[in-house]
Amino acid sequence: MTQDLAPSVREQPAGQHTQGWWRSAVIYQVYVRSFADSDGDGIGDLRGIRERLPYLAELGADAVWLTPFYASPQADGGYDVADYRAVDPLFGDLSDADDLVRTAHELGLRVIVDIVPNHTSDQHVWFRAALAEGAGAASRDRYHFRPGKGPGGELPPNDWESVFGGPAWTRTAEPDGTPGEWYLHLFAPEQPDLNWDNQEVREEFDSILRFWLDLGVDGFRIDVAHGMVKAPGLPDIGAGEQAKMIGAQTLPFFDQDGVHEIHRSWRKLLDSYDGDRIGVAEAWAPTSERLALYVRPDELHQAFNFQFLTCAWDATAMRTVIDESLSATTSVGAPTTWVLSNHDVVRHTTRYGGGERGLARARAAALLMLALPGSTYVYQGEELGLPEVVDLPDEVRQDPAFFRGDGQDGTRDGCRVPIPWSGERSPYGFGPGGSWLPQPAAWQELSVEAQSGDPRSTLELYRSALVLRRDLPGLGDGPMTWLDAPTGVLAVSRPGFVCTLNTLGGEIELPVPGRPLLSTRPLEFAGGTVRVPADSCVWWAV
Repeated sequence: MTQDLAPSVREQPAGQHTQGWWRSAVIYQVYVRSFADSDGDGIGDLRGIRERLPYLAELGADAVWLTPFYASPQADGGYDVADYRAVDPLFGDLSDADDLVRTAHELGLRVIVDIVPNHTSDQHVWFRAALAEGAGAASRDRYHFRPGKGPGGELPPNDWESVFGGPAWTRTAEPDGTPGEWYLHLFAPEQPDLNWDNQEVREEFDSILRFWLDLGVDGFRIDVAHGMVKAPGLPDIGAGEQAKMIGAQTLPFFDQDGVHEIHRSWRKLLDSYDGDRIGVAEAWAPTSERLALYVRPDELHQAFNFQFLTCAWDATAMRTVIDESLSATTSVGAPTTWVLSNHDVVRHTTRYGGGERGLARARAAALLMLALPGSTYVYQGEELGLPEVVDLPDEVRQDPAFFRGDGQDGTRDGCRVPIPWSGERSPYGFGPGGSWLPQPAAWQELSVEAQSGDPRSTLELYRSALVLRRDLPGLGDGPMTWLDAPTGVLAVSRPGFVCTLNTLGGEIELPVPGRPLLSTRPLEFAGGTVRVPADSCVWWAV
């Protein structure tokens, strides 16, 4: 007997996890430029997001995380902030931000905004003052200015490399035009690093956080939360390897113990507000144990688990990462987070092989992720099964890493293409105008409109999975055990629930563990056994 457990289209129940909401939350990431455009300029904006919030509520999200929308020259997609208390005109104004937060709350959605504390824009008033006032000025102590090495100071102060490629130092010209000091930028030259040993920097960010908390936001995703403190003396690394955000390198500018004092102070600030406001660390730590330090009881509420994101499509590797992640966070009483894609990495449909196989694996990985204990992040468009756009012309690319050659892959534009909503031609309902990055013609078949109501679509799979995740008391935060399973298969047990994942290239016959709830591919039953297809996942009630 063959049983197709494609999801049926169901209405979302009103019930929500109410205690420690972040411990079980499904948080939907919106890349502001690419979600919805309200004014026809081809760039997403806050009003466009507000108009689409009912879609996120109906999908089953508990919160929405917004990438930076602050005033910025946009040298790195808004992660170069010129004014932390202003909305960039590209995206609207402060009244649009206020309207968005209010509408989200009316729909039962919480709002998390990005904060960028490691660096500012080179157009920030502080940095412009530091350049204008010259060497020795107090304004330069807000950043990392240093004299160069070698004759006339012509060499950088140390051997640090930018994550985006090339030296992490740029030389300035003094007000009289002579060659001057160098300043540190772990990312683009337009993103000078702040000096967190300076008390004025700490006080300014306390004020910034209060500004947005007073407006009503429910928390912050802290960009480069592991990079704000540098080793004393800024020592050389002594190795030629390019610095990476992801990796096991021990670096004098990432994951320094001093960052935890900052996060503890921010936790106190968050706790001084009503309504369970949270802090989420974007912290790239070399081990799960180091990452867990960011979510100790007196520090942040969550930290992104990038070990899961970077894990290969392999059952043994997945189980190891899951065990290590749960062990590390459980040791400090924190929830684990799970994420498969975001705005900085190749979409997992493509990472898992692309085409039909990549989509099958992506759908299966999503069900596994949503079955695990803790909180889950969904990147915009993954619920549509969107692949990476790998053929963008060079002339439309905007990722600064692409132009610097030897830094990050420079392929981040491919996961940032505006998502399709409806229609048969670009911009597929993204807005009344065009699209800042070109959308593939095939995306008309992947739009929200095209997939809605189709029980075999990836969108309806996500909708049904999120309904079940809220309905079933054993899902979200809580206990988990492993069941015995053949090589290449994972069997996760939660209270009243089992999740079976087959990572093999062929189907496998297993005992039926319970009543089937949801499957990424049709199942075949014979007696007391079930044939689980290749690259698929099944949810069972037991």
